[in-house]
Amino acid sequence: MATYNKRGYKSPKEKADKVDDAFLDDVNVDEKDSTTAGVFNTLDATASKTEEWVARNQKIIFGIVAAIAFVTVGYVLYEKFIVQPKETEAANEMFEAQQNFQKAVDGVKSDSLFALCLKGSEGKFGFLDIADKYAGTAAANLANYYAGIAYLNTGKYTEAIASLEKFNSDDAVLSVLAQGAIGDAFAQKNQPKEALEYYAKASKMNPNDFTTPRYLLKAGQTCLALGNKAEALTYFNELKEKYESTAEGSTVDALIGLAQ
Repeated sequence: MATYNKRGYKSPKEKADKVDDAFLDDVNVDEKDSTTAGVFNTLDATASKTEEWVARNQKIIFGIVAAIAFVTVGYVLYEKFIVQPKETEAANEMFEAQQNFQKAVDGVKSDSLFALCLKGSEGKFGFLDIADKYAGTAAANLANYYAGIAYLNTGKYTEAIASLEKFNSDDAVLSVLAQGAIGDAFAQKNQPKEALEYYAKASKMNPNDFTTPRYLLKAGQTCLALGNKAEALTYFNELKEKYESTAEGSTVDALIGLAQ
């Protein structure tokens, strides 16, 4: 038999805690259907696999770590007990050769002194032996520069080029002078095109009032000798515009006239 609610009749309210419990029962979410839960389950599984992999390969891992530590420690020890003492020894060996070189540059029996600084004297190595026996040190690198200049001053231009090409430096002046000296050696060998290549390179390296005017002038003069007046004028004009107050710049007007 059908039943009807009386007008105005309201169902009695249950207690709040019962309603809440019923609501929670109705919206209960199956964990398997939750995307978030799935992600966490995947992470847990991955972490477990990682732990298992580490456990299986711990000997290899420890070996790699030990090898890295060994190399690092070895490098530090090598620097301290091999490289540094070698640098000191090379510098001590080079002192006598440097003294002879300076005297030769000053014009005191230059040819014989250049020969001594190359081959050694007073029981000390010359630049050639230092460059060879202490290869890899800063002293050996500098010895290549000294040897190149000594060869250049004694007319051994091929040997000068070979030594100077071995020299490598970040020094703003020596790096430029080395390139310019190679140009000088080629010029002495009557190879002006090769000389111009090095003069041009030296004129663009580390611009300064000491080396740049010198090699701009040499580059321009070499271009004139090669009959390339237009290129010569480019070098001479730059010399006049930027370095007119230098010794080279103060005399460039006559050369500009020849190049025009």
